[in-house]
Amino acid sequence: MIKTIIFDFGNVFINLNDAYTLDYIKHFESSEHFDDIIKTNIAFEKGLISTEVFLDNYSSYFPEQSIDDIIFKWNSILAEFPKHRLAFLKELKASSKYKLILLSNTNDLHISWIQENILFYNEFKDCFDVFYLSHEINLRKPDADIFNFVLNKNNLVANECLFVDDNLDNIKTAKNLNFITWHINPNTDDVSNLFNINNSLINP
Repeated sequence: MIKTIIFDFGNVFINLNDAYTLDYIKHFESSEHFDDIIKTNIAFEKGLISTEVFLDNYSSYFPEQSIDDIIFKWNSILAEFPKHRLAFLKELKASSKYKLILLSNTNDLHISWIQENILFYNEFKDCFDVFYLSHEINLRKPDADIFNFVLNKNNLVANECLFVDDNLDNIKTAKNLNFITWHINPNTDDVSNLFNINNSLINP
């Protein structure tokens, strides 16, 4: 029986700019600093380096780019947050049927952009019983440590939790730890259809 639903953020609630992401990756892969870039990104996502250090590193990788350009390009992965998903989440919260947790790989620059541009961000955040951002807890998916952290902190049993994420690696780790999972496809699925698509999981 599902007692807790754990949601990812990107491509679950807020849309991501996939076309930008592909260009972004190609740009990285063509760089002589590719390995260092990946290490910087992971460290930033885990909150192990500050925004200032992150931007200094990127300035050294791409000296032709201004700091403003780097920030703009970094945040360009973020797209719109359809309001109907907030309505779905508020209804789910009001039902009091499940403990609701957000578990997101993110970073200070992205969250700052979201807080400035998504006017209902605080409403969204208030829908969750617990709100975990990777850069605040120094842990990151798909590492098993972050899932065990959530289980232990909230006294949860994995097979009583539904984990919703668009990233297959994250889903695989969760499955290995006995979570019930929904690998959401952002091109064909919408989180607001959770109960239509996964009714047999939610109500076996």
